[in-house]
Amino acid sequence: MSLSNQEFSESSLLRPVEITRESHVHKKGASLTLMFAAIGVVFGDIGTSPLYALKECFSPDHGIPFSPDAVYGVISMVFWAFAIVVSLKYVLFVMRANNHGEGGILALMALALRTAPSGSKRSLLIIMAGIFGACMFYGDAIITPAISVLSAVEGMEVISNDFTRYVIPVTIFILVLLFFIQKTGTDVVGKLFGPVMLVWFGVIGLMGLHQVTLNPEIFWAVNPMYAIHFMDQHALQGFIVLGAVFLVLTGAEALYADMGHFGAKPIRMGWFFIVMPCLILNYFGQGAMFLSNPETIANPFFMMVPEGFVFPLVILATFATVIASQAVISGAFSMTSQAILLGFVPRMKVRHTSDREIGQIYMPFVNWTLLILVVAVVLAFKKSENLAAAYGIAVTTTMIVTTFLAAIVMRVVWRWNTILVSLVISAFLIVDLAFLTANLLKIMEGGWFPLLLGAICFLLLMTWYQGRQLLRRRALQEGIELKGFIDVLMKSPPHRVEGTAIFLTAHVDYLPVSFLHNLKHNHVLHERVFFLKVSIWDVPYVKDEERITLRDLGNNIYVVRAVYGFNETPDMASILELIEKSSGLQFDLMNTSFFLSRDTIVSTELPGMAMWRERIFCWMYQNAGRQSDFFKIPANRLVELGAKVEI
Repeated sequence: MSLSNQEFSESSLLRPVEITRESHVHKKGASLTLMFAAIGVVFGDIGTSPLYALKECFSPDHGIPFSPDAVYGVISMVFWAFAIVVSLKYVLFVMRANNHGEGGILALMALALRTAPSGSKRSLLIIMAGIFGACMFYGDAIITPAISVLSAVEGMEVISNDFTRYVIPVTIFILVLLFFIQKTGTDVVGKLFGPVMLVWFGVIGLMGLHQVTLNPEIFWAVNPMYAIHFMDQHALQGFIVLGAVFLVLTGAEALYADMGHFGAKPIRMGWFFIVMPCLILNYFGQGAMFLSNPETIANPFFMMVPEGFVFPLVILATFATVIASQAVISGAFSMTSQAILLGFVPRMKVRHTSDREIGQIYMPFVNWTLLILVVAVVLAFKKSENLAAAYGIAVTTTMIVTTFLAAIVMRVVWRWNTILVSLVISAFLIVDLAFLTANLLKIMEGGWFPLLLGAICFLLLMTWYQGRQLLRRRALQEGIELKGFIDVLMKSPPHRVEGTAIFLTAHVDYLPVSFLHNLKHNHVLHERVFFLKVSIWDVPYVKDEERITLRDLGNNIYVVRAVYGFNETPDMASILELIEKSSGLQFDLMNTSFFLSRDTIVSTELPGMAMWRERIFCWMYQNAGRQSDFFKIPANRLVELGAKVEI
């Protein structure tokens, strides 16, 4: 594929020229199959919330006196939370804001950035919002395994209090096992996810159905006036309970984040036809049980079944929570990979665990960091109810960022009427802010944890992003224009040696430092020279036939740009193969050398970031993964040339 000089010139990271993007469109006939697959992956988190949500709503710490009106009020809030936040906001509205079929906070950020001028305050605001939302997702990825597995194992206490001392050791054992098997990939385990979660939703639905048949009057809670009356009667205490009600919504973000894997239609079908009915039945069933047996508030989920069924239910719940944990762990891998390619996280090792599914990856650093933090959280908080406040804040902040970015997309990208956007977004923000404020009241009870974690992650990611921008500006200020230099050089060319040299460059218009160093020290030019730039654009996938653009500078010197989506991983072997197909130029790998610059970054008093942030960036840069490993360049064909760069 060839481009004009203007199109080929260096452009902003997140603004591609217009080409046809690859979007994974799912066949209509596969919707039912994808729906069952989605049930096993997408709904694990929200599907296990009945284990702890209502128990936390009626916690004695909230000071709400038990009464039938309180039960009706809380169950009414649960029902309308599902209706407004999940069904209306996410399933019907937010899932429309997809980036060529992909969802998730970073995909939405990239979509919103298309309309913001590069380097403007608006683009920086969008980036900061998206990065903060992504950082809070890491809090979710840490808290979900801890609270889910803890709440499942705590079911053993219903059988006997003697099991209490085993809850934490068993929980840690399950979590350690879960993280240790990550390196094997989820390909085999994933086939079991759908059937297990189908059984799970069927069981919790039947549990709820049994209880509501005993007290069918619980369905009066569908009337929103019960929720309004409850909030009016209990004021501040009711507001605190609202923060606990939000726990039923944890995992709603996954519906949007995993849209690219399954498509919007299968997820919508799974939610409306299976997941939502079963969840509502279970919550209404717990409410019906409270009306008859108020003492079951201690652990309502496991007390819905006779004692003889508790242990099998604990086993099933443990499997379900492991699946829910697996979903957020895989999500953390995927989001980190996207963040690396979009330039917000340093390069790190990425392993593909499936030959068929490109989205199945394993990142050792992320995996072991998550394990350490998850185990630390279990040991620090000890009980699932102690984690509830932390969980709520992590999820509500991500939801608010999603609403903010969706508003930009609705108004600027879709060009919806301003009044319509204002009405829709205002309605969602009122609900989101109510939940956030209710959760902020619990900062001292554990809500500080995701905020602290998110702040640290945000600082690191923004430091990396802004540090790379400084490097880019420094390179442009001090760089030598490529085409002009080559034209002058070829008037009196140096000695040319056999073979092919590929110089990786960050800018298609400027000479890479590695080329200048090679020319300066070796005084030779290879028979064929390629300047290769790998660009990551704001689309999830790019077709192979549109991936490579090549410009011939004459004298066997070429400039090549290889374009990748943020859901893909660059691979040098495939790049060379595509160059051969598109241009007819052939490569003999044993006669090809790859030249990279290995810069040493030094913080100075030059205008830029604060010195302490520059030092953090220097540390991150020196400890980032090697370019050669990331691009899968053969070690025996690699030449690295160092340079010192001041920022």
